Amino acid sequence: MPVSVQKVGPKGQVTLPKHVRDALGLKTGDLVETVLGREGAITRPVELRLKKVDVKKRLEAAERAAKEGRVLGPFTSASAAMRAVKQYARARRSH
Repeated sequence: MPVSVQKVGPKGQVTLPKHVRDALGLKTGDLVETVLGREGAITRPVELRLKKVDVKKRLEAAERAAKEGRVLGPFTSASAAMRAVKQYARARRSH
């Protein structure tokens, strides 16, 4: 396994050598995580898993809530909407 030394840049950045990026299949924009271990830092690729959302089920629930009158609004401004949402959240926490 080839060993290489990199310089830490002014913002703490380190460039992964090409042979390391190639071996890990990393491309520009990919995410990596760095974990502090006993012998130093370990950097490895991160694979994000998208959360599966049942859009149809959520839409049906939203439509039921609207029919039952469990909605906020209409609002005349974004600040009015934010006030209503905060007030709603406070009321839910107190119950």
